Amino acid sequence: MDPFGNPAVSVVIPTHTERRWASLTRTVRSAQSQTYPAVEVVVVVDHNPAMATRVRAEFPGVTVLENAYTRGASGNRNTGAFHTRTPLIAFLDDDTVAATTWLRGLITPFRDDRVVGAGGGIIPAWEGSHPRWWPDELLWAVGVSYTGMPTSTAPIRNVWSASMIVRRDAFLAVGGFRTGFGKLGDQNRPEDTELCLRMSAVNGGHWMYVPSAVIDHEVPRSRSTFRFLMARCYHEGRGKVQMAGLLPKEQKLGAEADYLKRTLPRAVARNLLHATMGRGGFHALRAVTVVAAVLAAAWGGGVETIVGLLDTGATVPSTPAV
Repeated sequence: MDPFGNPAVSVVIPTHTERRWASLTRTVRSAQSQTYPAVEVVVVVDHNPAMATRVRAEFPGVTVLENAYTRGASGNRNTGAFHTRTPLIAFLDDDTVAATTWLRGLITPFRDDRVVGAGGGIIPAWEGSHPRWWPDELLWAVGVSYTGMPTSTAPIRNVWSASMIVRRDAFLAVGGFRTGFGKLGDQNRPEDTELCLRMSAVNGGHWMYVPSAVIDHEVPRSRSTFRFLMARCYHEGRGKVQMAGLLPKEQKLGAEADYLKRTLPRAVARNLLHATMGRGGFHALRAVTVVAAVLAAAWGGGVETIVGLLDTGATVPSTPAV
């Protein structure tokens, strides 16, 4: 603890490819420049021994580990987290830059013993410009905060591992991130959401969102296209069905239901209104994009449901004759 009684924190940064070397450098430097300094900064390299050697050589003062589990961010993060000994463990992705006050903001909710974890605001750092047709309600698709999230510090069901801090004892109690379940290749399984739900369930604790504890998250041009957004929504639909299959039956995905019933319909109505009032044709494109995103996610969810039924040997109900 510091002189004011705040708990010590370690920062874990997973990485996997030297193609992100420049962004990894920025991430590490931002972790080392916090006004509330971390006891230890840990970089974990995902099955890339040559890169691990380079990180050790070029980042003095940083602990460098190699993923002790199967390939993927979940095992990478667990390797670093299980190594730490501080009461709090923070996570940053290797394509983010944390504001100097990021850690200081994230530790604030832990004055409440019931808080098991917290997350901060994530701002998009577009390589190009923000596509005007892209609704802010769908910014989650590039891993940043979106319209519909709280605008001040508030309880939240889950946060994202790009900007996350956890109580070490609660994290260890559930075994950390679920290895083999996460983002790998074209799979977009929500390993951070799944972790948050398990940590909340273990002792009735809750998560807090601190939008003022900000990081910038890089968004390359390749992720600024309509094609990427539709693919992301499709795989998110598949991932949510997979996650639901891991949860107890009584633990429903209420946040997703509220998002679909409230946030997205409001986005469609607002943008159509703005379009009819002559405030720019891009508003009509935003409304169409929201509808397309819902359909893409529904398609992905349907595909995953069928795949799950086939894998378990169940039969898919036949279509009734008309």
